[in-house]
Amino acid sequence: MPDTVALDYRQHGDSAQPTLVLLHGLYGSASNWARIVSTLAQDYRVLSPDLRNHGGSPQHVDMRYPAMAADVLALLDSLDIEKAHILGHSMGGKVAMLCALQSPQRLHSLIVADMAPRAYADGEHQAIIDAMRELDLTALDSRRAADQALAAAIPVQGVRQFLLTNLQRRQEHWCWRLPLDILSDQLPVIMDWPTVEGRFNGPALFLHGGRSDYLSSPDHAVIQRLFPKAHIRCLENRGHWLHAEDPAAFSEEVMQFLDDTNNSAM
Repeated sequence: MPDTVALDYRQHGDSAQPTLVLLHGLYGSASNWARIVSTLAQDYRVLSPDLRNHGGSPQHVDMRYPAMAADVLALLDSLDIEKAHILGHSMGGKVAMLCALQSPQRLHSLIVADMAPRAYADGEHQAIIDAMRELDLTALDSRRAADQALAAAIPVQGVRQFLLTNLQRRQEHWCWRLPLDILSDQLPVIMDWPTVEGRFNGPALFLHGGRSDYLSSPDHAVIQRLFPKAHIRCLENRGHWLHAEDPAAFSEEVMQFLDDTNNSAM
């Protein structure tokens, strides 16, 4: 059994309602869901934890997916929540899938946003982490200066703005709240997908962006094998951050799926 850490989390909605857990992606935090949480909290008790080594949660040298899934289930245990709907984006999607495959009895349903159950190439992540580590924090006088300093290595402004949500000023100094050395060391397992047996036979929805290559046609077969009741839907003209790009359309898809799931269970 992996060591678990006590995740920091935010809670919205009525605790008497069914629970919906929202799991963010790499470099993210609970705040990633800010644009949709109020909609979801109208009908659900929404928990949005910071995964280990992110946000306000503790740091740990192990970021293998069984450990991160165990953290989420331990959070449910601590709140006496027997069963929940779990929605995860990107890295959080892999955590959500592993929760479903290893502990299917704990899930009412599974929703995965722009992620497939497979290994991915490193892509640009090591370069991003290196650029953040190489930033001279002692020379900064503003967040804008940090943005300008990162521009050459990370040219997409939206990516820089997202990363800079992790730059904090503590007393007289700037610092990253992300443990960059741990992320760099654990990047191979973050990009990987563990060997796991079993299937999740409950309701599942896989949403992906039409302009993203994180989930494509070749992934459908393995999704259907591991999640036989999965529905795969594409949000056209959206990218990897589909819930941030079009929160209204994303929320509508999620709520419709949850309504259908709840109705079929009656």
